[in-house]
Amino acid sequence: MSTPRTAKVLTLNLWNRSDPWEERLAVIRAGLERMQPDVVCLQEVLALPDFDQAAAIADGLGYAVAFGDAGSDHYLFGNAILSRWPVLASESRPLPRCGTHENRLVLRALLDSPHGRMPVLCTHLNWRFEQGHVRVAQVQDIVRFADATFDEGHLPAVLAGDFNAEPGSDEIRYLRGFTGLGGPCVHFVDCWAAAGLGDGATFVRRNPYARTANEPDRRIDYVFVRGPNDRLEGSAEACEVAFDGPVDGAWASDHLGVFATIGF
Repeated sequence: MSTPRTAKVLTLNLWNRSDPWEERLAVIRAGLERMQPDVVCLQEVLALPDFDQAAAIADGLGYAVAFGDAGSDHYLFGNAILSRWPVLASESRPLPRCGTHENRLVLRALLDSPHGRMPVLCTHLNWRFEQGHVRVAQVQDIVRFADATFDEGHLPAVLAGDFNAEPGSDEIRYLRGFTGLGGPCVHFVDCWAAAGLGDGATFVRRNPYARTANEPDRRIDYVFVRGPNDRLEGSAEACEVAFDGPVDGAWASDHLGVFATIGF
């Protein structure tokens, strides 16, 4: 769990129910017990009448669960936020498709943390390499959503998930304040860039579940925090790759996770 005035945040793309799910579930739950994150942001989460993936992960570990999806016309899965603190409210918003068929979304939960009310946003953007223009529209929409629900008394918003975009892409540079993309700039701290060690790759060919995609190693999963604010809240204290190896032959997912400690 967190120390005073910090929150430990983990993000992981679950790879939905892909086999070997039961073995992967055990790896994920053991990892949560070991790392003790306060907040867990999950992508590719299935919530079916007979199968609630977020509930299976959270079972008995002391987490409240918020879930959102964007319909079932293409992908059945959604995003989930697990929190050790009460979830005061949650809502989801479909993201722009820009003519593509992917139904992506952002899920927002307002958490009653011991440090103050903390907005957490969990997202998963379009995946195709050539759809950077779609991801640009999606991150701009996420920022508008965050701004529309902002309250001056809240802690800086945490934004985490699978962005399917590398650090040098326009969509990530926009979030970090390096470009306004023709409009006003914003600033989110990339916790890995601020406090991580190494390249931080989260989709890697040494993971056999990822190797079949025939894609290069790259960093596409992130934990951001919007800050520091005028009260100097919102800083990256530490960040590391999580689930970066197999346990008894099973990896947690085709993605690695990102585990950040954020100071408030």
